[in-house]
Amino acid sequence: MKGTIKLLISCYNPQELGDVLMVVTGQARGEQRVTQHGNVVRISDAETDKTLGYNFWHAKNIIPELNGQGQVQLTASQVEGLNQALKAAKFDADLVVDDTPKFVVGYVEEMEAHPDSDHLHVTKTRVDDGNVLQIVCGAPNIATGQTVVVAKVGAMMPSGAIIWPGKLRGVASDGMICSARELALPNAPQKRGIMELPAEQFTAGEPFDFEKGAAVLKV
Repeated sequence: MKGTIKLLISCYNPQELGDVLMVVTGQARGEQRVTQHGNVVRISDAETDKTLGYNFWHAKNIIPELNGQGQVQLTASQVEGLNQALKAAKFDADLVVDDTPKFVVGYVEEMEAHPDSDHLHVTKTRVDDGNVLQIVCGAPNIATGQTVVVAKVGAMMPSGAIIWPGKLRGVASDGMICSARELALPNAPQKRGIMELPAEQFTAGEPFDFEKGAAVLKV
């Protein structure tokens, strides 16, 4: 339990769950263990004891200005408030903010057919900081040379799904190339296919601007 833990996703849904802030720090893969001290619940991997997340009950007592419906972005001072609550509840943990953008503009540099599928493709897609991700994509319109929207590992989709590293038909995939419908953009086509961005308006590596993306669909 010792050491810093990167805070990937924080969610607040008072209409459905009440005054509870849920913090996700890792992917659940097997049996989970739940430990509660006071108003803080720790979720961990039952085998490795790795922290997977925390639930903070009566969250507004910790962060009075907390608002939102779904994923919320916390400031460094707010996360420090969570750390104080963890210490008061006798949990040995130190959350740190992960403020790197999770939805970014990408560029499909390479693409090849999936070795075990007649419709999936394996891409090499360049994202922020010059990193190139291997992403398996099943969209019928995916192609080399496209400028696209990438949901990186740690992104929470509008549906509530979280993007984790995974495998599709045995091939590793680190992220998702998104459609406008998956991004819940207004006027999104209700059919399969990734959203191709105009390269003259979007640059690979920059955070994806949802408002700017929605404007593209109005044209």
